[in-house]
Amino acid sequence: MNKPPRVLTIAGSAAGGSAGIQADLKTFQELDVYGMSVITALVARHTVTNKNVHAQTIEAIEAQYATAVDQVGVDALKTGMLFSKEVIEKTTEIISESDAQSVVIDPVMVGKLDSKLLEDDAIEAMKDKLIPLATIITPNMPEASFLLDERPLTSVDDLKQAAVDLHKLGPKFVLLKGGRLKGPAIDVLYDGKELTTLEAPRIDTIHTSGAGCTYSAAITAHLAKGKTVVEAVRLAKSFVTTAIEYGFTYTDKVGPTYHAALRTQGEQHKIIIN
Repeated sequence: MNKPPRVLTIAGSAAGGSAGIQADLKTFQELDVYGMSVITALVARHTVTNKNVHAQTIEAIEAQYATAVDQVGVDALKTGMLFSKEVIEKTTEIISESDAQSVVIDPVMVGKLDSKLLEDDAIEAMKDKLIPLATIITPNMPEASFLLDERPLTSVDDLKQAAVDLHKLGPKFVLLKGGRLKGPAIDVLYDGKELTTLEAPRIDTIHTSGAGCTYSAAITAHLAKGKTVVEAVRLAKSFVTTAIEYGFTYTDKVGPTYHAALRTQGEQHKIIIN
């Protein structure tokens, strides 16, 4: 048999299963790549202490990465919630030593309900050390605003200029996601020369937990399979749009996207590229 490409996610574990490591691995499985994980933190609210993020030690992070590399190897990797300056610095070291051909940096800073997922002193480490190593970064609008000194972003034109300015931090590509704009779901992709917009229908639902993780994981999977960045982003946007369309919940809280939707529903959204 042909062995699937090897993909690693370095991110937080979301106990509810909708985001983080769990969303990444579900996406990898659906897209037929071999998924591995390095867990940087456990995201789960303690009912007594109210503590929400339980960071892993640097030693534990090193051990997980060494195991993945020694037992399998890595063709492409992505990052998600790294939480602290120390973890970002260790992740930068890992990526610098990695054989991965593609590196997707999802600069996770703010959760779906605006919960803080990155310590204050970590932002500069992300900008100066991690982002320059990226094949592509995938910030949402609040994250892009943070990276650009809290610049307000309210229109597609704002996103285009922000993508140009984020590219100056050193990644090869910038994908700025316009999920918080009104109208169609428009994202902006910039490669240092050309601005491209990708448009999908906006799905009327609140059940979008893990959508950003799923999107970046799908990009990583397609890059590992040899797609160009533009094609990987297009396919990933179609995948996540379908996953959002069939999102659901078990409670009265915001629910997850449905990672198996493309397989079970047989529907693929057409993405308009301009």
